[in-house]
Amino acid sequence: MRDIKVASRYAKSLLGIAVEQNSLEEIYNDMISINKVCSENHDLVVMLKSPIVKAHKQEAILNAIFTSINKVSTAFIKIIVAKKRAGILADIAKEFIEVYKVHKNIKTAQVTSAIAITADQKAKIISLLNKTDNSTIDLQEIVNPDIIGGMILRVGDRQIDESIRRKLNNLELEFDDNPYIKEF
Repeated sequence: MRDIKVASRYAKSLLGIAVEQNSLEEIYNDMISINKVCSENHDLVVMLKSPIVKAHKQEAILNAIFTSINKVSTAFIKIIVAKKRAGILADIAKEFIEVYKVHKNIKTAQVTSAIAITADQKAKIISLLNKTDNSTIDLQEIVNPDIIGGMILRVGDRQIDESIRRKLNNLELEFDDNPYIKEF
């Protein structure tokens, strides 16, 4: 819990610096790549959290991995490593992405369906969401054959579940409470 708060503070600070330096989009792309690399390489995250690996080694490894990032991002990584916070670099990147989305008024919507949805269906979903919300929609698609059919739409803390699996579960619960069968 404490690491998430610290990561959030670093992310907000980085956002302020990015806006000040007019390099918000570049740093956002850097944080996306850092997040992607950290999520795909568990060993890197373990190395960054290790107290055995010295700070200069961590910095050298991060500089070797992220050669094409912005100079502000490079300086930020150097500060993170110097402050012995390299272990939360992945959390900082995730938090920066969230803070960036809030700053740009972007909402993430997740659509879960049994099969992949078409581009036309995506466009319809986005247009419907734009009518109810005055923000840019980032639509993420999840394919889950277990829902059988229909879709589940989640935006923030709201969810619309129109899946066949949920309807079957509701029907099963309805049959369990059959008023026509006498209970002894």
